[in-house]
Amino acid sequence: MVFCSTQMLTFIKGIRFYKASQETPKTNGGHLLVDDRNKYKSMRTRVWSSIWMIGGFIFILYMGHLYIWAMIVVIQIYMARELFNLLRRTHEAKELPGFRLLNWHFFFTAMVYVYGRFMSRQLVNTVSSDKVLYQPISNLIKYHMLICYCLYITGFVWFILTLKRKLYKYQFGQYAWTHMILFVVFAQSSFTVGNIFEGIFWFLLPALLIVINDIGAYFCGFFFGRTPLIEVSPKKTWEGFIGASVTTIISAFLLANLLGRFQWLTCQRKDLSTGWLSCDPGPMFKPKHYSLEGWMPSWFPWKEVSVLPVQKHALAYGLFASSIAPFGGFFASGFKRAFKIKDFGDSIPGHGGITDRMDCQMVMAVFSYIYYQSFILSRSNSVESFLDQIVRNLSFEEQLSLYQQLGEVLYSRGRDQLS
Repeated sequence: MVFCSTQMLTFIKGIRFYKASQETPKTNGGHLLVDDRNKYKSMRTRVWSSIWMIGGFIFILYMGHLYIWAMIVVIQIYMARELFNLLRRTHEAKELPGFRLLNWHFFFTAMVYVYGRFMSRQLVNTVSSDKVLYQPISNLIKYHMLICYCLYITGFVWFILTLKRKLYKYQFGQYAWTHMILFVVFAQSSFTVGNIFEGIFWFLLPALLIVINDIGAYFCGFFFGRTPLIEVSPKKTWEGFIGASVTTIISAFLLANLLGRFQWLTCQRKDLSTGWLSCDPGPMFKPKHYSLEGWMPSWFPWKEVSVLPVQKHALAYGLFASSIAPFGGFFASGFKRAFKIKDFGDSIPGHGGITDRMDCQMVMAVFSYIYYQSFILSRSNSVESFLDQIVRNLSFEEQLSLYQQLGEVLYSRGRDQLS
């Protein structure tokens, strides 16, 4: 009997070994895309949905700044919905019927605060000639921070009043989760709006670089990927990462030259109108010509090359988009693994949810805004900057008083010069 038992154990171990040998070997917690048998089917779905997204994106770009801002708001709402649902439990949610509304109250409060800060100048410029709307809008901007604080403290009191015994842990977890969403997702993506009104160029270039880097990493990993890159995202490979980096940096230099020649993309939008723009593009977008004689052979068709000064800044954007921004995707991958989910949602066929496509964009948006404010935006005093401060911060009566005082000063100076 002992002999039979030993033989049976040996037979079972042999079956387990055979099954294990037949399984697809996994690397780093998953399988590489180059070895995926269904990769062509998933690629077709991904490509078709990408074509539809690109078409819609081009249409919104054509419509202008205000429509791009509306698109960003819609994206933020979808992202918030996906993330709010991630930790929501059905049983506890039934016990707290108004708690979901509280989440959206905090989201709305954050929206009022952030966009009030970013878009106050455009809002004032839009209503500056309207005698009816100007005063109420000026008061709203003047007391903007107080209004936002009152909205937040209302939500805070609301939360305390809804606390229920045996649900404390769940409620405080949801409260913390909501604030993390507002900070990590909403606050970062809102910097995109600041970039839009400085010129669509400063929104479009970073966004395209993230898309190019994502596509480059996908196809380089698709055909050449063999070496796993990072544990939290097993399908990412060094071949895809390096190939995408080279592609993104080169694309940044060339795209900046192309996009920088359209005034629709380079002009600032100083109000909330939707009309066509015409402006002096500034020194960043004025081409400089360099002769190639002596550098290239005589048969080379181009004798000179035209370079925009903004292209050197585009290289910094490309370097960040290819080396640092992907870590936003790695963060999202680790997050999904922690919660044992494949995607944040299923809004986009072949891509997952909106959050799955915006993880790197959020990191890039913050960098783009800070880089523009630090290295590109002119800080010199000008009539336009002073006028902007006057319109934003002074009431109509204060502006009228300033106008009268300035007239008296100019009149006295002119009289002194004539005498």
